[in-house]
Amino acid sequence: MTQSADAVVVGGGFFGMYLALLLKARGLSPVILERGPDFMLRASYHNQARVHNGYHYPRSLMTAVRSRVNFPHFLQDFPESIVEDFDKYYAVGRVLGKVTADQFETFMARVGAPLQPAPERVSRLFSSPLIEKVWKVREVAFDAGKLRLTMRKRLEEAGVEFYFEADARCLTHRADGAMELAVETNGGRRLYGTPWVFNCTYSGLNRLRYHSGLPLLPLKHELTEMALVQPPQELQNLAVTVMCGPFFSLMPFPDRGLWTLSHVRYTPHHAWKEGGSQSGTEAWQDAYEHFDRAVKSTDGPLMIRDAARYLPAMSKCRQEGSLWEVKTVLPQSELDDGRPILFHRDPEMRGLVSLMGGKLDNIYDIPQELAALGLGM
Repeated sequence: MTQSADAVVVGGGFFGMYLALLLKARGLSPVILERGPDFMLRASYHNQARVHNGYHYPRSLMTAVRSRVNFPHFLQDFPESIVEDFDKYYAVGRVLGKVTADQFETFMARVGAPLQPAPERVSRLFSSPLIEKVWKVREVAFDAGKLRLTMRKRLEEAGVEFYFEADARCLTHRADGAMELAVETNGGRRLYGTPWVFNCTYSGLNRLRYHSGLPLLPLKHELTEMALVQPPQELQNLAVTVMCGPFFSLMPFPDRGLWTLSHVRYTPHHAWKEGGSQSGTEAWQDAYEHFDRAVKSTDGPLMIRDAARYLPAMSKCRQEGSLWEVKTVLPQSELDDGRPILFHRDPEMRGLVSLMGGKLDNIYDIPQELAALGLGM
């Protein structure tokens, strides 16, 4: 028997949850289908828990500006998940970097992002031959566990229907112009008839398209690792990002009471591409299966060793584990490291929309995209 739904949101990450709330506010009754056993267990959790404020994208004007605009909205909308009991510093390397200190300062002035020279006691922590300049900025982290609870509570209060361990497999056209979505669950196969399917599955975006016989979207995937570390006493309550090249970033990860260490050279373990003119559907790989099969041998010691060249106290970091994930980016992001939102309406199956944010604060771009679909307030 086929069930009817105003809209189906595939994927229970932060974007899928937020989108479902927007649809509910517009008078629709959406259903969320999440393949895993709970919300926000994949990419919405396995990231550096950073609320961007423009400093991380000194080569992408649009991404930096959007981050500056979205930052206060995110703090206002999710105050219970915000963590700012640390000082944040950005530094620019003297060699191998893609921006100089002067360029970084000029860019931040253009986007209105304040920079404050780091105090001497902090600047002395860095290697002077390798680091050109250090600034104190305002950047905060979020607690992914608290954010999950907040979003689930809002969904329940709004009366949004959701199901876990519900694997959306294939879309087909129906004679009445709607779509039929086949879903595999623990209880068997379920069918949904709906005019709208919003695919918010991040690295799994092409999975539903492949099984539905639709062209693949051009995406790049990376198997990534962030080391979970305990910083030494001299770096307690201090977060650092060295820009913009083969450097590193140290940020609090509040849900574990630890810190994440990412490194541009060592965080990506390997990469693959799919879609685009150079490859057909035969090039598709199931990112979920790829993740499950991949050998996950940590490069945490290499991250710590290289970071210590720029910030010597990093050599005393103690690794406590790792966060692994398949990171997915759009091809254009490789040019300037920008993070534009993907909001793709399929030209053949007009009710199918693929949505990928790239970073959490991109949720604020969704309302105008819904309005373009005729789903505005």
